[in-house]
Amino acid sequence: METLVGAELCFPQLINTSCRKPIRPHLEAMLISILLSSISLLTVALNLLVIISISHFKQLQTPTNLLLLSLAVSDLFVGLIMFFRIMMIDGCWLLGDLMCSFWLILSAIITSSSIGTMVLISVDRYVAICYPLHYFTKIKPKTVQVCVCLCWMFAALFNSVMMKDNLQHPGRYNSCIGECVIDIVYIVNLFDFIVTFIVPITVIVILHMRIFGVAVYQARAMRSHIAVVTMKVTLKKSEMKAARNLGVVVVVFLICICPYYCFVLNSQNNVYTTSSVSNVIWLLHCNSCLNPLIYAILYPWFRKSIKVIVTLEILKSGSYRTNML
Repeated sequence: METLVGAELCFPQLINTSCRKPIRPHLEAMLISILLSSISLLTVALNLLVIISISHFKQLQTPTNLLLLSLAVSDLFVGLIMFFRIMMIDGCWLLGDLMCSFWLILSAIITSSSIGTMVLISVDRYVAICYPLHYFTKIKPKTVQVCVCLCWMFAALFNSVMMKDNLQHPGRYNSCIGECVIDIVYIVNLFDFIVTFIVPITVIVILHMRIFGVAVYQARAMRSHIAVVTMKVTLKKSEMKAARNLGVVVVVFLICICPYYCFVLNSQNNVYTTSSVSNVIWLLHCNSCLNPLIYAILYPWFRKSIKVIVTLEILKSGSYRTNML
């Protein structure tokens, strides 16, 4: 009987203090593990291709693509930390309390930086569509790099302060050994919800409504045969296409992230175990795999760069000057 009980524990040698594993058929657990591992590997591989493409080919290092590079970096980290969540398929955290706190804080930083990058992408498209004459003077690669660095620094500082109690006292709220728990005071949780979700999402929605309004106005103007300089129309069409493509990225991101924050806001308990938010977390993580797939569908330059990378043409001297557009 003791052997049977021990087999159901995360740490069989700690019969009285170890967490119990949830009852799940072995085949089901194995299939889930294989599926999630495949998603994780695909996420890492695809986002690595995005990072290599934009970093290597000089022609792709535009302000907009630098923002996509920042998003790809955060998505790459998501793919990597997904492996830790896969380790918890059987409901046990085996890496210790300190590593649990570090993992949870890192996950929060990555999520916040992704949201911040989405705001920057929306601002970039807003300026490009609504103020096209000022875009190339206001939005420069160095300016974007500074904004991206500030975004990541703010995400790191904000989440470290918000979750400092979990880092200072790792495992304090664990009910048993083998559990990974985060505790956030309700008022702090509400403040985090406003800063990292309500405000950014409001800004994103307002900016894209403004972009949509400009798009509708342009369509009506063209139907009315208002005289427009041909070069300006061509520029507008390319910018509108970019706005549409990035709009798809933003919408998919919102669809994936909203369930997570809805769960957190509606939760009656301030203590969250990694298993209690498992489904919404996986939906959020899957967005990191969807982003590069969207690029592959909507951006010819990404498909071309994949071909150059896979065929090892990227190793040739001067390949960074290859025409990718």
